[in-house]
Amino acid sequence: MSGFRTLDSADLKGKRVLVRVDLNVPMEGGKVTDATRIERILPTLNEISQKGGKVVLLAHFGRPKNGPDEANSLKPVASALAQHLGKPVAFASDCIGPVAVEAVNALKDGEFLLLENTRFHKGEEKNDPAVIDGLAALGDIYVNDAFSAAHRAHASTEGLAKKLPAYAGRAMQAEVEALSKALENPARPVAAVVGGAKVSTKLELLGNLTKKVDFLIIGGGMANTFLAAQGKNVGKSLCEHDLLDTAREILNNAAANKCRIVLPVDAVVAQEFKAHAASKVVGVDQVGEADMILDAGPQSVSEVEKVLGEAKTLVWNGPFGAFELEPFDAATNAVAKFAARLTGEGKLLTVAGGGDTVAALNHAGVAEKFTYVSTAGGAFLEWLEGKVLPGVEAIRA
Repeated sequence: MSGFRTLDSADLKGKRVLVRVDLNVPMEGGKVTDATRIERILPTLNEISQKGGKVVLLAHFGRPKNGPDEANSLKPVASALAQHLGKPVAFASDCIGPVAVEAVNALKDGEFLLLENTRFHKGEEKNDPAVIDGLAALGDIYVNDAFSAAHRAHASTEGLAKKLPAYAGRAMQAEVEALSKALENPARPVAAVVGGAKVSTKLELLGNLTKKVDFLIIGGGMANTFLAAQGKNVGKSLCEHDLLDTAREILNNAAANKCRIVLPVDAVVAQEFKAHAASKVVGVDQVGEADMILDAGPQSVSEVEKVLGEAKTLVWNGPFGAFELEPFDAATNAVAKFAARLTGEGKLLTVAGGGDTVAALNHAGVAEKFTYVSTAGGAFLEWLEGKVLPGVEAIRA
């Protein structure tokens, strides 16, 4: 990974290695219900352990408001982590101070320790020097393996990286390499799929992508705002009518940057927002006053597939329709499967990310077939928006 220090150049034997990870996993009844984030960090943790490092994990969990509280404790996550590692994971009830120092001092080479939620200290989110010093006292080396928290300039994501010799973990390395390939030095033509409910949440993203990609494919509720901006009736569909001028401005900027915008040409409409509601396919010029556009239609899918057939790189954020409700998942499923097939044939590099996107690709059964799927939400979006991520910058060589 050019420009970053990785574990390849780190001397880990006998060192206390502070590893910032993302363990903000979904829990129910004290059990982890989705271990994807745990699985992503296993290669880094195992490598540090095998090279003789003492593995000290730093993570946040939830949004504690007033210091320590049981509901946001990382303690239950320690046992889930141990299960996946197949090795014991010690737990300390604080991440700085005497309790943490004692727990770190008790570690032998190759052993694992999870420290309590970094956000139990208010200074964590303020990048407070006192918290940075408290954390730095526990380690000799810092490794960041939490790309999903890299857009925040917190004590454990940025401040610590400036205090200790800092390296990218393997999950961070994979993420940065995948995103760099997709947007910084991509094989062209580049296509981007941007879907989701609202244009307003993705203005910066759309603005940045019109300068970076050759095809910008717009789906989901936000496509309705663009259709309305072109004078089309969208009935009772989700639409930000106050952003029509903004949508026209994005269309004009795209044309100036020689970026082709791809919008739906037909739509699946219904008069109720529920699974298996009576629906029909209409051209985007024939949407009735009582209709809601809930998915892109089959002709739109064919148009998108033609574009992907020309593209060499695809970046995907957001679904084409209300994919949680059948049959309004059809367009997302079809395009996802087509992109996965091209990836398998070596014709397309595919990078996707964002919560709804990951859920949609899993729903289509193709998440494992994409080149890279990011579990980061905000950090993935900010990268696509062209923003500098403090946690990534801090580990540049």
